[in-house]
Amino acid sequence: MDLNEFLTFAAIGFAAQIVDGALGMGFGLVSNSVLLAIGTPPAASSAAIHIAKVFTGGASALSHAWFRNIDRRVFLHLVLPGMIGGLIGAVVLQRAPPALLRIAISAYLALMGLWLLLRAIRTRVTHKRVHALGAHGTGLVAGTLDAIGGGGWGTVVTSSLIAQGAEARYAVGTTNAAEFFVAIAISAALTASFGVVPWVWLGGLIAGGILAAPFAAWMTRHLQMRLLTGMVGFAVIALSVHSLWRLLR
Repeated sequence: MDLNEFLTFAAIGFAAQIVDGALGMGFGLVSNSVLLAIGTPPAASSAAIHIAKVFTGGASALSHAWFRNIDRRVFLHLVLPGMIGGLIGAVVLQRAPPALLRIAISAYLALMGLWLLLRAIRTRVTHKRVHALGAHGTGLVAGTLDAIGGGGWGTVVTSSLIAQGAEARYAVGTTNAAEFFVAIAISAALTASFGVVPWVWLGGLIAGGILAAPFAAWMTRHLQMRLLTGMVGFAVIALSVHSLWRLLR
């Protein structure tokens, strides 16, 4: 075992899960950007990330449940469409180049992030019940994009739920809880198609992510709501602009 490589991936997993667990987005996007930068094939990278997400997502879901950050009704509306979308995305990953789709979605998310920032600086942030059909559509689209891009579930779902009126902490907690089941579906499909990935990568990502999960859930529980909404908006813009830059350069 290469200890330095293990510790490197543990650090990546810790940092990615702090972002993902606290803001509801970023684990796959952060991890995937590093794996692709070192020359990992996109399908293998996505498989490694989603296998790791099964473990980190489970720890994150339990942590958010402990801190009561999960909206059970929205969670149930997200899970099945998200898993179906993940399976669709796994098939697309094998058959079609996703570059144009990634560009379009990244541009859309950047605009949504700007909208969330404007929402956060309003004097009063209002909330309303998330519609079931809205949650179904969000889960289906997010699951598909997550499988194709190795990340994106949190970015799409968290920002969409907040845009639909969900309170930020519940949007984050519910997104993380549902991601656990979506990751199971995607990792099973990709592993069946592409085989196993280096366990040093998985061990590092999993160890770092599990260690970070309770801290991230605590941050979600105690951060001020408008601040958290603004942070989500900023994160969406930053991640989307970064994705666009990588795709268009």
